[in-house]
Amino acid sequence: MKINIGKILRYRKSSFVGFLVLTSVYACVPTRTVKEENKSVPEQYANQSADTVNTAKMKWKEFFSDPYLVALIDTALVHNQELNIMLQNVDMSKNEIKTRKGEYLPFVNYFGGAEVEKVGEYTRNGAVEKNLDIRDGEEFPEPLTNYSFGLTASWEIDVWKKLRNAKKSAVFEYLSTVEGKNFMVTTIVSEIANSYYELLAVDSQLAIIDQNLEIQENALKMVRLQKQAARATELAVKKFEAEVLKNRSHRFELKQQIVEMENKINFLMGRSPQKVARNTGDFIGHAVDAIYAGVPSQLLQNRTDVRQAELELEAAKLNIKVAKANFYPSFDITASVGLEAFKPKYLNTTPESLLYSVVGDVVGPLINRNAIKAEYKNANDKQIQAVFEYEKTILNAYIEVSNELSNIDNLKQNFDLKVGQVEALTESIDISIRLFQSARADYMEVLLTQRDALEATIELIETKKDQMIAQTTMYKALGGGWN
Repeated sequence: MKINIGKILRYRKSSFVGFLVLTSVYACVPTRTVKEENKSVPEQYANQSADTVNTAKMKWKEFFSDPYLVALIDTALVHNQELNIMLQNVDMSKNEIKTRKGEYLPFVNYFGGAEVEKVGEYTRNGAVEKNLDIRDGEEFPEPLTNYSFGLTASWEIDVWKKLRNAKKSAVFEYLSTVEGKNFMVTTIVSEIANSYYELLAVDSQLAIIDQNLEIQENALKMVRLQKQAARATELAVKKFEAEVLKNRSHRFELKQQIVEMENKINFLMGRSPQKVARNTGDFIGHAVDAIYAGVPSQLLQNRTDVRQAELELEAAKLNIKVAKANFYPSFDITASVGLEAFKPKYLNTTPESLLYSVVGDVVGPLINRNAIKAEYKNANDKQIQAVFEYEKTILNAYIEVSNELSNIDNLKQNFDLKVGQVEALTESIDISIRLFQSARADYMEVLLTQRDALEATIELIETKKDQMIAQTTMYKALGGGWN
């Protein structure tokens, strides 16, 4: 039910009644407590100093030194389809600001019309027109035509700041989509870098397989010669042949992985399958730069997903105010001005053909406000959701950094030990072959030594890959990669 007290205000008694109605409506507005967010984080990471130097401040072009990788990321940030979809979402959110802003400004429209009407003679209007002249000696035309044009204006006075808060909420939502776009940029940079390092690792594994095949083929020739000299058996020959064939087949598995990794990068770059230019240098010897984590409180400024959640929370708080303002009466002013006459030639005859009106309305909900109450409760529930989402994002950011700090340290220790393992096994290959040639070791020792050395080298490459990916993941976890 709606109440219109625009006309009631003419009378003092009715004005007093209207005042009581407005007061009672205002007093019946429900109120719910806004949940406050918890922004607290530990002062420093475990086993880390409180140094505020933070690698996240570095631009990604400075963080990645490989020119091939930089070129791949540059192309992906232009052509990646998912990122371009997100950019359209950002633009739509920006347009929403203009929509909300226009709602609390006056609306002005133009109108124009022409009509013809014939009323019954035995009606009130017909009887009046029959006995009323437009001017002396000139009767109303029959049928009666009417022509009009002019301007109309309407304006809702934003007393309760409902419309302005809606516009501010749209601004926060727009800024949150910008941060969402930045987070996607960070994700794309990280995915390109990780895929690139995986590709380099597979390249290195293929090179190691080729090197090992050369060693195994030489060993196979040696065993065949040993067999001819009756110093080895056919079983030894077949074992070495099987090992060679096994590694040859593994080469094709690695080649397929290379194709898939290249196409994954191509997809992220928004282009059709093709070869990916890359660094063909020593992957195992690739330097791992130091990462500076800073302090946990910096995550609130550096992490784009944390900032996005914070902006969405601010928008949710404003939406509560917007929903609450629906309980209050709205104040509207409408006005129109124009010209109207039953013949076009009289339209320029003023003031006779001039028309204008000004109306002020106060309209508010009185009975059956369930829909408004439900909307207000939903706004409160969404605000509570936004608080939990914000706190969850902060906690997740802190845990991600803590995990990667531990991962980087453990990978370093793991890599150093595997380097020693590979060196020892590489030396043992030559030793086992010499011992076999002097009949002091059997063929299985040679075979197992070569197999162990190959597996250890591949594991070393995997560990180096994990180190490189951990660097990128840490950079992303700290909030770097979007600027």
